[in-house]
Amino acid sequence: MLWTLAKVLLFILIVAALTLGAGVLLDTGGGLHIQAAGYEFTLGPLQALILLAAMFAALWLVMKLAGLLVAILRFLNGDETAISRYFDRNRERKGFQALTEGMLALAAGEGRLALNRAIKAEKYLAEPHLTTLLVAQAAEAAGDTRRATEAYKELLSSDTTRFVAIRGLLNQKLAEGDTETALKLAQKAHELKPKHLETHDILLKLQAESRDWKGARATLGAKLKAGALPKDVYRRRDAVLALQQAQGVLDEGASAEAREAAIEANKQSPDLIPAASMAARALIDKGDRKTATRVLKKAWDAKPHPDLAAAFADIEPAETPQARLKRFKTLVANHPDHEETRLLMAELNIAAEDYPEARRALGSIVETHPTRRALAIMAAIERGSGSDDAVVRGWMAKAMTAPRGPQWCCDKCQAVHASWDPICDNCGGFDTLSWREPPEKTGPSATGAESLPLMVSPPKPVVEPAPAAPEPEVIDVEAIVRRGG
Repeated sequence: MLWTLAKVLLFILIVAALTLGAGVLLDTGGGLHIQAAGYEFTLGPLQALILLAAMFAALWLVMKLAGLLVAILRFLNGDETAISRYFDRNRERKGFQALTEGMLALAAGEGRLALNRAIKAEKYLAEPHLTTLLVAQAAEAAGDTRRATEAYKELLSSDTTRFVAIRGLLNQKLAEGDTETALKLAQKAHELKPKHLETHDILLKLQAESRDWKGARATLGAKLKAGALPKDVYRRRDAVLALQQAQGVLDEGASAEAREAAIEANKQSPDLIPAASMAARALIDKGDRKTATRVLKKAWDAKPHPDLAAAFADIEPAETPQARLKRFKTLVANHPDHEETRLLMAELNIAAEDYPEARRALGSIVETHPTRRALAIMAAIERGSGSDDAVVRGWMAKAMTAPRGPQWCCDKCQAVHASWDPICDNCGGFDTLSWREPPEKTGPSATGAESLPLMVSPPKPVVEPAPAAPEPEVIDVEAIVRRGG
């Protein structure tokens, strides 16, 4: 409030002083006499003051015009001036406007418009990190791979944009299916940014597809260090990779190294069925049957599986059916009511020709969960018990259209595999196979016509064409009946 009052008073004083000065000048006599070229001019005090002000204004204008002329000359010479800065700001404004429009067009999926705006921004702006990157991405969106490749190669020259350029080229090679070049680019990208999660996943997938298990394990370890993978998941996947590394060594004939790798895989993930099976067979080859038995029992306690039973049988390949039945009871003791246990014990009793005990072991599975395997076992029991051929054919007819039972299924795409593999052949998923019931896509027809050959004629060997998916089980009742040591 006081400051406002002070400013008002100051303004009034200035106006009063100017008014007083003008009055004094008007009242003052005399003036200014100027003689030049035969002319004489007489100016009063106020007129002289106005002339002086006009002269100062003219001098100021001349100086400004001179400065403008100098600036134009410097501008034409290429020096930085106010004029050049004005044009630079104008170009920059247009460039950033084009850049913004290009980014919006790219986000909207208008690749061709985005590319046009990116080229315009590149023309106006001296920011290659921004404009060249936008050109590359817009060219990709517009389908101009050649232009995109050229832009990414330009970005390789700068340390700031090298990783982005490699990542762009990597995605291009993946889209083209050039996995060999893509693998090299992924390795280079991993060197530049060891903690980049997307690069970890791509590199791991490419290494697994190329069967570079050693490199894949190193990448998996880097992913753990980056904090992108829980320790339990890391141990499981590292066991998967170690298992495949062991299989690769085994294929090369270096059995000792394969044994160690298989045993290492089993130690890291005891519930991994293929690892337990391979480790047990490796221990059997070493003559360590006791440890092999312990490995298989531990895995069976985690999840009963036919592959474990097959490996357990290999521990004593020459034993009699009765001795095998007795030994297997120690394997299944902790899961006596599990479906796999019941099916296994039924098969072992059929091999020992104890059909009543086989029927008791099978229980009510044929009613509660009738699978091909269960119904085939029931047909074998009926055949071994002396039932009529019609009864056996009836069970066989049911088996033909029954569900397949647990299989190795991909959790990602639901594809069924004949054997376990770390990579799904259908979708390329890593460690996605699990032992479970697949979604059934076939079943009995409305009329049951597929059962007619079995019901009206003697049974013949079942010959099934190989499908695209893993081949279904061929049910051989006679082989089950004759199964022995």
